[in-house]
Amino acid sequence: AYTYLRLVKGKNMTSINDVTTIEKDGNISIITLNSPPVNALSAPVREGLHKGISEARNDKETEAIVIICEGRTFIAGADISEFGKEPKGPSLFEVQEFIEDSDKPVIAAIHGTALGGGLEVALTCHYRIAVPSAKCGLPEVNLGLLPGAGGTQRLPRVVGVEKALQMVTSGQHVPAKQCLEMGLVDEISNEDNLRQDSISFAKKIVSENRPLVKISEMNDKVEAARGNENIFKDFRASIARKARGFLAPEYNIQCIEAAVNKSFTEGIKVERKLFMELVTGTQSAAQRYAFFAQRQVAKIPDIEPDTEIKPFTSIGVIGAGTMGGGISMNFANVGIPVTIIEQSQERLDKGLGIIRKNYENTANKGRITFEDVEKRTKLINGSTDINDLSNCDLIIEAVFENMDLKKDIFKTLDGIAKKGTILATNTSALDVNEIAAVTSRPEDVIGLHFFSPANVMRLLEIVRGEKTSKSVVATSMKMAKNIGKVAAVVGVCPGFVGNRILAQRQREANKLILEGAMPWEVDDALFNFGFPMGPFAMSDLAGLDIGWDEDLSTGDTLRDKLCEAGRLGQKTGKGFYIYDENRNKSPDEEVEKLIIEFSEKHQIKRREISKEEILERCLYPMINEGFKILEEGMAIRASDIDIVWINGYGWPIYEGGPMFYGQLIGYDKILKWHKEMEEKFGPDFTPSPYLEKVVNEKINLFG
Repeated sequence: AYTYLRLVKGKNMTSINDVTTIEKDGNISIITLNSPPVNALSAPVREGLHKGISEARNDKETEAIVIICEGRTFIAGADISEFGKEPKGPSLFEVQEFIEDSDKPVIAAIHGTALGGGLEVALTCHYRIAVPSAKCGLPEVNLGLLPGAGGTQRLPRVVGVEKALQMVTSGQHVPAKQCLEMGLVDEISNEDNLRQDSISFAKKIVSENRPLVKISEMNDKVEAARGNENIFKDFRASIARKARGFLAPEYNIQCIEAAVNKSFTEGIKVERKLFMELVTGTQSAAQRYAFFAQRQVAKIPDIEPDTEIKPFTSIGVIGAGTMGGGISMNFANVGIPVTIIEQSQERLDKGLGIIRKNYENTANKGRITFEDVEKRTKLINGSTDINDLSNCDLIIEAVFENMDLKKDIFKTLDGIAKKGTILATNTSALDVNEIAAVTSRPEDVIGLHFFSPANVMRLLEIVRGEKTSKSVVATSMKMAKNIGKVAAVVGVCPGFVGNRILAQRQREANKLILEGAMPWEVDDALFNFGFPMGPFAMSDLAGLDIGWDEDLSTGDTLRDKLCEAGRLGQKTGKGFYIYDENRNKSPDEEVEKLIIEFSEKHQIKRREISKEEILERCLYPMINEGFKILEEGMAIRASDIDIVWINGYGWPIYEGGPMFYGQLIGYDKILKWHKEMEEKFGPDFTPSPYLEKVVNEKINLFG
């Protein structure tokens, strides 16, 4: 936290309102905002700014004005909680106009972050000074929005069109040094002396009789890009994959185009029109919902803030395969030493080699340095002796999904691990209570379900057993945050939350291709909805032979047929699709023929299936399963289910997750659909009693 800034109350200080004060230092008026936690642009902050600027402008002795903030940051953005509510006090536009039209120079003194509306306020000031650790940005795109207070019109006039495009479509937080280089700030202060340095800077502006710099009147950089359509064409192409399905990046680009091709006044009109379209649309509503849901997921109702957090300074991992290696990298990335255990030296060496190769690939892409590679690999040590884990604070088992094997491992760990060690299983579906029961300390056993690749995927399902202690849950949540994971606490049931819901989609997808759709049609429908890939492309990527045994194969399932034909997925060049040397997929007539023959053999009459039916059949049962999970208490909140699916399975954030999406569709419609499908096709579609209750009693799942 940025704590150096403290006001020494002087005789000339006056309070404007509860969050704003003004005082004089010679010919400089200093307006100070103090609205914890981040000085968001709430009605009182806007009011304080407006009144403070007015008072300073009317003061005959004042020759310049400094706007500065207490606490850990400058204005960090709009007050999102005010969205959709009746506006109070002066609008942000009124405040900005009042600042920019001041006949006395206004200087923004920035520490922490100046984000969104905060940066838009700073851009209406005539000058900006920042401490070296400060960052500036317009991250509205991450909430499905665009800067709605002139940010898209002023930013390109300062930093140029190309940099402005990058900033508004990525939401990046730009360090102060780069801000100085691109002209976004005018001066860098000493880290611990912003207040005095900003006053000195203001006095310097006055003494040198510097002009009142109004960014809205700066046109050189936007006019230089006028007529060059390739700037926008090339930029759109460069972000096409990342921005697929999202409205906000494109709307931000259109606003920058308006800044280039129109006057400032006309550009503002375009910005406000497109902002209103986004703020009233479902995409931004979903992204704002996800923003708050991701903060709420960390709150466990029955775990008090003062719950003991156990140490986790040394980690043991059992298994050096794909999961074990990826899990280990998470800890090495933040400087925590790891010991990996494998059955043989050959397997251990292979696993450690893959870890090094992964780090080197990351370094080759410029994301880490080769010095980082050496530091991190040195933190990961290997052994074939499980006794070497005896002093670890946390031990994570990451072996094959076999209950007997996992029980044997936990019996061994129970005998060698020191008292208080957290014993975790990375199982994706097995009963954590059954595993815990073989130990003498079930209170120390928990499920930590990492998602593959574990060093990349953000989600961590924390599976709370019947006897898992609060301290172990709280420690696991803290650990997850430290290694950069989004953690959701879930209960013990087959598949937990994520895979349990996934099973519903997989079941219906597999039925659809026997009833008339082809795998690529199902995949295309879900890809166009916003998923990174469909279920059959995903199966090919993972490998169709996972859990398949050639010796036990009976040919009774479509997967058996594919595997028996050597179609194991991408690794063999063919699965549901056929792949070229670059693993680009194409539909395959051989698969189409095989599916049709399989349908005929099982007397399944094929028919035309629409994209709408594909989406309903794949998505609606997922929502219904979410209600069953809530009814059983396997998830704390509906929003937790959505966070699991956004972060672990690629549910498009602009659709908010399955439970939020269900609300958009209408839970009454989901219920009616399930009743109709149950009547036609049986108990796979039996609606959850809790879904019926929510509809009948008009319960709001999201408060």
